[in-house]
Amino acid sequence: MAASSTRRGLGGRLLKPIVLTRLMLFSARHVPDRTPRDVGLAYRDVEFAAADGVRLRGWFLPAGPDAGPAVVVVHGWLWNRLGNVAGCVPFTDTDVDFLPAARALHDAGISVLLMDLSNHGESGSRLPVTFGLREWQDVVAAVDFLRARTDVDPDRVGALGCSMGGNAVIYGAAECGTIKAILAVQPAVVSHFNSHFARDELGRPGPLMVRSMDLLYRVLRAPLPSQEDPAVPAAQLGDTVVRYVQGTGDPWGTMDDVRAMAAATPNALPVVEYESSGRYEGYRYVTDQPDEVAAFFAEYL
Repeated sequence: MAASSTRRGLGGRLLKPIVLTRLMLFSARHVPDRTPRDVGLAYRDVEFAAADGVRLRGWFLPAGPDAGPAVVVVHGWLWNRLGNVAGCVPFTDTDVDFLPAARALHDAGISVLLMDLSNHGESGSRLPVTFGLREWQDVVAAVDFLRARTDVDPDRVGALGCSMGGNAVIYGAAECGTIKAILAVQPAVVSHFNSHFARDELGRPGPLMVRSMDLLYRVLRAPLPSQEDPAVPAAQLGDTVVRYVQGTGDPWGTMDDVRAMAAATPNALPVVEYESSGRYEGYRYVTDQPDEVAAFFAEYL
């Protein structure tokens, strides 16, 4: 019995790097198991295409019939348009629910687009996952979709992005004309995030293994994770008002990286240093502070 348990434990340790590498490259799909109707919101199923043809799916929550402000909500790695459901990944996480913020935005007269990024939820594939370096195309497509609607004022569009979604929003905003306001929750310098994440999950060899990821991305002819730094496109955001949020207890992202992004952003507000005990607890700013989320966009859209 003890020998069998030892073999299972060893097998699990050997398998985990393979599982995590697969998730980093190809993601995992979790189909939404609820709808905005669960919080009393009417919605419409929508579908639109990125410039490279990838089909993207989501829900549009109209605030009213007249042209008004709108916010696209962009989720993180391995999530879907609703946020994150705890227990679906091989590492410690917690629930992150976008519906309270969607409710608060709607009540403030702001329409909402909840969307699945490529390789996530019910949207199409664009492999490998690049943590924002290609997913920005999804953000541009979402903003174009909103600006084409008669019930959205094209000059009053904002974006909320978490983690990879925060990266994608920053890269995308630099490509699609002025977005009025961005709330970026725990965006990350991917090489730093991956190194810390790998050490946490795989031990001392983890960061060395992460460095080999660039080779895989070269083989797949994809942008290299080691070259990603949201501070670079953030410097191009001009008049866009950006508020960054970073959890104080995040073991994978760093406050210094987020402060550097804010310093590079022409029109950044002070960084919100959100009290947290871990990475996912920092994301819960969106779930636990919906009134702050809505107040930010109500002021700057």
